[in-house]
This record gives sequence, C-alpha cells and structure tokens, in this order.
Amino acid sequence: MKSFPKFKRQKTHAWEQRKLGEVINVCSGRDYKHLSDGDIPVYGTGGYMLSINEALSYLEDAIGIGRKGTIDKPYILKAPFWTVDTLFYALPRKNNNLDFMFSVFQKIDWKSKDESTGVPSLSKATINKVTSSMPSEQEQTAIGNFFRQLDAAIASHQRKPVYKKASKIKQADTISACCR
Repeated sequence: MKSFPKFKRQKTHAWEQRKLGEVINVCSGRDYKHLSDGDIPVYGTGGYMLSINEALSYLEDAIGIGRKGTIDKPYILKAPFWTVDTLFYALPRKNNNLDFMFSVFQKIDWKSKDESTGVPSLSKATINKVTSSMPSEQEQTAIGNFFRQLDAAIASHQRKPVYKKASKIKQADTISACCR
C-alpha cells in the first residue's frame, strides 16, 4: 500500500460572501480636455488614449472597468493615471489586495449586468451590489501574487514569437542591406 505524505493542517479562515462595495471604492473618471499635455496617462474603456499633466490617482493603483461601451474588460491602472468619464476606476479598500480584486473582476460576467438597451452600460450601484467570496487579506495577497506572476509568465510567453519574428525581419533587412 502506498504511503501518502502527511500535511500539517493549517488553520484557514473562512471565505465570506461580500458585496464589492464593501471591499472597493468605485470612482468616476472625468473629462480631461481642459488639462495640458504631460506625462500622466489617460485611459478610456479601450485603454491608453494620451498623456496629460494631472492625475485622478497619484499614488494608488486601481482596476479600470467600463461605464459605457466595453464593460467586460477590466484592467489594472498603474498610478499615476487619469480616466475619462466612460471608465470607472476601483480602488481596493483597506486590507484588500489589488491583484486579488482584479482576479475577482475578471471572473464576473459584466455583460449580464448591462443596464442599457443600446450601448452597454454599468453603474456604480450595480458594481457595488455584485457579491463574491472573499478570503482574509493574507490569503488575498498570496492568491493575487500567484495570479500576477502567472499573467506575467503568459504575457512573456506570448511576446516570444513576436521577438523571434522581429529578429528574423531585422536580420533579413541587415543581410539584404549588406549584400546590395
């Protein structure tokens, strides 16, 4: 008979059903057109748009989630940043981990929360009412770190073919330029 390793049983805290409004603060983006050019990125539902001289968040990273248009593609916003009025930004409340919250946002079927008959739309109230299971801060950090590392590994792996192709193109251009 096979012997199985013995694991030390660790005390774990129960996961609790929580409303997102209890663990994040959903903030509204604003118009940027009155601001000057600068180094602060401005984001909309489709991602980066341009850079300006002021930020809505100078120090805290957040999760961007569409208010109008693309409502089902949340992404991380690195501070400092500005968001336009069609993009909410969600800041984790104290004792909640951004990377874990981002994994929660990615699992939610945001299209099913659409409040419009035309252009897809979300409201703060709808986001705040969504419930999800939440572990302790320590477990959130461990899970969030794992998913961040996994996302980085996937992104790195996806870039490799692009680098190889670019290298081949560069090499071919160099060879053809030398041999003319």
